[in-house]
Amino acid sequence: MAPAIPEEIQNTNLLRLAIPKGRMFAGVERLLEDAGISLRTSARDYRPFIAGGLIEAKILKPQNLIEMLDLGTRDIGFAGADWVQELDTDIVELLDTGLDQVRMVVAAPRRILENGELPNRTLTVASEYVQLTEAWQERAGRQDKFVKSFGSTEVFPPEDADYIIDIAATGATLTANNLVVVEELNVSSTRLYASRKAMADSSKAKRITDFCLVLEAVIEARGRVMLEANVPTDRMEAVMAIFPAMKQPTISTLSDRAGYAVKAAVKKSIVLELIPALKQAGASDIIITNLAKVVK
Repeated sequence: MAPAIPEEIQNTNLLRLAIPKGRMFAGVERLLEDAGISLRTSARDYRPFIAGGLIEAKILKPQNLIEMLDLGTRDIGFAGADWVQELDTDIVELLDTGLDQVRMVVAAPRRILENGELPNRTLTVASEYVQLTEAWQERAGRQDKFVKSFGSTEVFPPEDADYIIDIAATGATLTANNLVVVEELNVSSTRLYASRKAMADSSKAKRITDFCLVLEAVIEARGRVMLEANVPTDRMEAVMAIFPAMKQPTISTLSDRAGYAVKAAVKKSIVLELIPALKQAGASDIIITNLAKVVK
């Protein structure tokens, strides 16, 4: 049975935000900063100040953060999807920020593999993730011995474990420890979650939705730039055939009425190919600027 939530916490009108300590902190801090939510904190301060008085923030270890959301003492918080899945809590996923993307993998020294797979005998697996490891072993039909790690799981093989289940970003750490990926289980990233209790409160749910809207606008803007170009009247058809836009580009008449100014928020990933194509189609005076927020 979950402990009772103190009355002074239940009655607060503040939106109680939990921020993860460790590797996710810098990305979350930058996201909030770009959303206009500036954190002011010192190295030992776990309660950063947020101007405006509408949000009360607290820095917690990811595992504790998730448990506090489940309990309801925190309304919203950022956490890795891997730990949410591991702890099997009843919280609401609101937004995938795409930050700190990692893969959950089974990895082992190449020399123990048989045809690229783990041998069909009892082995020892090391992992921080007890529940996820047990679930994977059940699916794989394995009954290996389990060693609980507390960080630096990749150093266990070959002396202290035969293989590991852990997160990997670039794979460089696995390679440095002579491990290869046997199987990829899932992909995790930093996500925004809410407590069931907060979402059941209509007033708080509205504020949480608004909070998500602002963060989504920042995330969307990070993947786009504003592209502007001047287009002669006789080249409009050719340019518009290739000019991308979220919905429709903005078009205005140039002062000399010899053409049009066209602009739209376009994906950064296509800019390298798009600019030469626009030039060839007849566009000129192309300007590209970064965006702060994009609301669809």
